[in-house]
Amino acid sequence: MSATVVAKELTAGHGDRVLFSGLDLVVSPGDVIGLVGVNGAGKSTLLRLLAGLDTPEQGGVQISPPNATIGHLPQEPERRAGETVRQFLARRTGVAAAQEALDAATEGLVEGVPGADDAYSESLERWLGLGGADLEERADAVAADLGLAVDLDLEMTALSGGQAARAGLAALLLSRYDVFLLDEPTNDLDLDGLERLERFVAELRAPVVLISHDREFLARSVNRVVELDLAQQLIRQVGGGYEDYLREREVERQHAREEYEAYAETKAGLEARAHMQRNWLEKGVKNALKKRPDNDKNAARFRAESTEKQAAKARQTERRIERLEVVEEPRKEWELRMTIAAAPRSGSVVATLREAVVRRGDFTLGPVNLQIDWAEKVAITGANGSGKTTLLAALLGRIPLDEGSGSVGSGVVIGEVDQARGLFLGEQALLRAFEEQVPELEPADVRTLLAKFGLKADHVLRSAATLSPGERTRAALALLQARGVNLLVLDEPTNHLDLAAIEQLESALANYPGTLLLVTHDRRMLEAVQTTRRLNVEAGKVSEV
Repeated sequence: MSATVVAKELTAGHGDRVLFSGLDLVVSPGDVIGLVGVNGAGKSTLLRLLAGLDTPEQGGVQISPPNATIGHLPQEPERRAGETVRQFLARRTGVAAAQEALDAATEGLVEGVPGADDAYSESLERWLGLGGADLEERADAVAADLGLAVDLDLEMTALSGGQAARAGLAALLLSRYDVFLLDEPTNDLDLDGLERLERFVAELRAPVVLISHDREFLARSVNRVVELDLAQQLIRQVGGGYEDYLREREVERQHAREEYEAYAETKAGLEARAHMQRNWLEKGVKNALKKRPDNDKNAARFRAESTEKQAAKARQTERRIERLEVVEEPRKEWELRMTIAAAPRSGSVVATLREAVVRRGDFTLGPVNLQIDWAEKVAITGANGSGKTTLLAALLGRIPLDEGSGSVGSGVVIGEVDQARGLFLGEQALLRAFEEQVPELEPADVRTLLAKFGLKADHVLRSAATLSPGERTRAALALLQARGVNLLVLDEPTNHLDLAAIEQLESALANYPGTLLLVTHDRRMLEAVQTTRRLNVEAGKVSEV
């Protein structure tokens, strides 16, 4: 079914804080729209409004035709207890809800409820349109194609992180919605998964609105960009791809800055002239008063005329200032400006593994022979579930080895951003959890540091577990700035960070003098960070690339 979504004059906010207002957007077949903006600008809020899950403060959203199916696929920070993989797939594809509606309509038909015929027809059409008739067979085929080699009746909570990522991708590939609203679909996907997602989006006829912080995915996928500029309270819509948007945004920002500077320069010049003219006027009046005893009428008249001329010039300059069209100074967006504090260097050998083997159920890592030396910048790549995180844990001595040996060198001070952002998942307030990690800092200094990372009063007193994934990531990065480290371990650091923050992180890594272990599927980060080695992990085997 061909569907269109039309949003008119949408306004949304949190309490007294306006996220965006007067937003107009038409989403038509063939559109792949990328929503961009800093974390907290309202991107996820807009998706929920388009999906009809929330009500805007002003404006409205219309779907044409009204019975079109909208797939809103948000980030899922947790797997639901008791939900099997098969049930997860049915829920995420909309088939489970459609099945419930069909069952209710069938029961109404049996009981002779008035209008049951129409309700049954509509429910059946929806169930068929979402692919309910052959979901079971398609699910088995897609899971096998993705390498999700698990029983689909296994509970989601039993899956590894890599398996859960594949299950999420499978749900998307199985979906047959009329409109797709995708919130961070690239998170946790490996390179193969990203390529599959790109192909899926490219082949869709249904319109797509997506949020992603993966710059390469945006560049390859979207044909329109909508930016929610929270600082300027502006909404920019740019036709063309992501690179077109970047160029147009830069030109627009340059023009805005030049326009403001020209206005400010003109105004400052006029104000200086007006000030000088008023000074001359005041001096003229004082001189006239001093010379009042002079009975020369011609001289008195000349002084009066001269004073009046100065007053007229001053008034004329002031009117020119009033007539100037005011140009507001462009407000700067909040920027993450971070550095990574470096501890004194460690020994020459940072970490080693010798014939190391780790077994976890059916999975085996190794045997691994690996040495990481001081100041090496090592990128670690590989498919989800291949053993990258296990390799990191073995290198850092976090898990016991079933065979072989490993050691961490002398003087090594580890700073880590793990995939789960585990330091900030508890019920403690963020402020308290952070203080425990850096007890040498005063509470006021901790608050100041967290504020620099966009975590202010309303964040620091909340339990860490209630923070968004992006906020927990920024807290983990703030910790790196708070304490010196000489071995930096980053496991998928770009997940949940906005585009500006990712660029700042890349800049900080460029200036970091210590040793780096970087696990990422972000293709542009792999290009931007100057690594000295690349390791690839495949099915538990580690090789140098």
